[in-house]
Amino acid sequence: MGVTQWPGGEAITTKLSEFVGWARKYSTWPMPYATACCGIEYMATMASRYDQGRFGWERPSFSPRQADLLIVIGTISIKMAPVLKRVYDQIAEPKYVISMGACASCGGMFDTYSVVQGVDTLFPVDVYVPGCPPRPETLMQAYIKLQEQIQREMITEGDRR
Repeated sequence: MGVTQWPGGEAITTKLSEFVGWARKYSTWPMPYATACCGIEYMATMASRYDQGRFGWERPSFSPRQADLLIVIGTISIKMAPVLKRVYDQIAEPKYVISMGACASCGGMFDTYSVVQGVDTLFPVDVYVPGCPPRPETLMQAYIKLQEQIQREMITEGDRR
């Protein structure tokens, strides 16, 4: 990005892909899929102490067709897996996934037949948030990591994964 002097003032010049990356980075609409105790930490992250508006995450969407970020929060059972997969399939492209907490990331302490041992077995995950339950600051750090990934992303079809 650069500043160019024009006879009438200044103009900012940049590449189209850099501008689109910058715009996408601050316009992600998250859809939380909270099932367990990590959901309480997500609620704390949405509270006024952690100002998500400065990152462009202030508008949670509870419809997959109006979201482009799925935040999987907590334990996912085998019975819930097809529903979660359907929700993921309905999210608009480009879509992103954050796996929040040990249970969503690897099954956590529930190493049983009824719990999905990581949502990455259902669909690709962009950022993992460790912890049981993770602190709100950890989720904020995951947001920043995802924004950096979105900024570097190419705008042409098929370059994402």
